[in-house]
Amino acid sequence: MSGFQSALYRGSVMHRRLRPKQHSLRYSIFYLLLDLDEIDALAHKLRLFSRNRFNLFSFHDRDHGGTEAISLRDGIERHLQEAGLDFGGPIRLLAMPRILGYAFNPLSIYFCHRRDQSLSAICYEVNNTFGQRHNYLIPVPSGVKAPIRQESRKSLFVSPFLTTDMDYTFRVVPPDKELSVSVIGGDTAGPLIVAKLVATRQELTDASLARAFVAYPLMTFKVVAGIHWEAVLLWLKGVRLNHRPSPPAQPVTLGHAAMPAVNHPEKNSANGIR
Repeated sequence: MSGFQSALYRGSVMHRRLRPKQHSLRYSIFYLLLDLDEIDALAHKLRLFSRNRFNLFSFHDRDHGGTEAISLRDGIERHLQEAGLDFGGPIRLLAMPRILGYAFNPLSIYFCHRRDQSLSAICYEVNNTFGQRHNYLIPVPSGVKAPIRQESRKSLFVSPFLTTDMDYTFRVVPPDKELSVSVIGGDTAGPLIVAKLVATRQELTDASLARAFVAYPLMTFKVVAGIHWEAVLLWLKGVRLNHRPSPPAQPVTLGHAAMPAVNHPEKNSANGIR
């Protein structure tokens, strides 16, 4: 598959709740990084991967808001244009594929580039288990080096154990040989929850897909089962439930770049998460 920018990333995800009760989990996972302009060519080349039809692995545009009238690329570029951000270069989506026709992506990430190939913005697409989707679009200033730090106000209700009265802090090393994405959710009292993905790049081929299927069998089914199981454990620990508010009126929340801090909460309040 030489010549393609799309790839497979294998790694692990960690979640940790810091208060009022501590709770943590870690599991192995893999993602596909799909250049939106390469998906059709990938589906033509790969026997185990298809677009908008059933296969062992598949990508369905509607899972990420694409429609017959508006392509995924057009939709993201519309958000970039409305935000006054530069675009025109590659847009690459990090997401879990459908496996045997099923997928649920709590978080998918669009890496949006300028025409000169530099990173212009990152769009964090969040889905909750109530069938709602929201995007957090945050610019990447020209010349910024990794790790990229960004912040946004929380808009979408995700977990019944957390309110929307929170802020997100993102720390991202964009996809290369390695990638990492950490998200800290906090309120006025400090960090509440930390999540982190760390993964290593592999070439996207039928062989690597087959190995991933064996290594992570029925992964997408396990993601949803795990979400509900962890919710039961939190409830048993006495963490109270919150009322689900109406979804945000607008599909996009604009965030902002964050300046690096010496005393970053990842180091001080997340028990050494890097």
